Amino acid sequence: MHILVTGFEPFGQDSINASAQVLERLPSRLAGHRISTAILPVSFSRTGPALEAALVQHRPDALICLGEAGGRTRITPELWAYNLDKARIADNDGQRPDSTPIATDGPERVRATLDPEPMLQALHEIGLPAALSRDPGRFLCNHTAYRAYRSAVPALFIHLPAVRDAGQMALVGAETDQAAPVATSLDFTRLSQGIEVCLGTL
Repeated sequence: MHILVTGFEPFGQDSINASAQVLERLPSRLAGHRISTAILPVSFSRTGPALEAALVQHRPDALICLGEAGGRTRITPELWAYNLDKARIADNDGQRPDSTPIATDGPERVRATLDPEPMLQALHEIGLPAALSRDPGRFLCNHTAYRAYRSAVPALFIHLPAVRDAGQMALVGAETDQAAPVATSLDFTRLSQGIEVCLGTL
């Protein structure tokens, strides 16, 4: 199986995005799967076309999209994505949509087209904190998940805690969870291990 895994560039005042850090650590082959990666822009106008271009370029059998959530301490696959862009902060292009539909002719919400339950079980088996989420916020992570779940490729969006280097905290994160930022016990090594375990379940 060929799996495409996407992450995001840094945004706001941060110079790091945990999803991009995980992509850098993924092997090109894992459990018999071929792994390709792509970094998406934090831009409401450019993310969709970038995702579509990556799907055309790589032609994967499955799509895993990663993003970070500054108010979470666990790895959280997203069961639903919603047809709404509503930004508390501007994206990297300075855009800040307020209650704008992602697709004017699309459903209010769409469900993940890959089952998150085997991944959650595998994460729990290796002792990593994980939980199913039903609310991805309304920023770029939700935007990407909505597009991914409506694509022809089986897809799942996974939120990661906004891990930073030792002694640092994320400077953004409230676009997904108003409690952000919060500290997490996870580090980049354990996050990468968790995503590898998730990919191994496909």
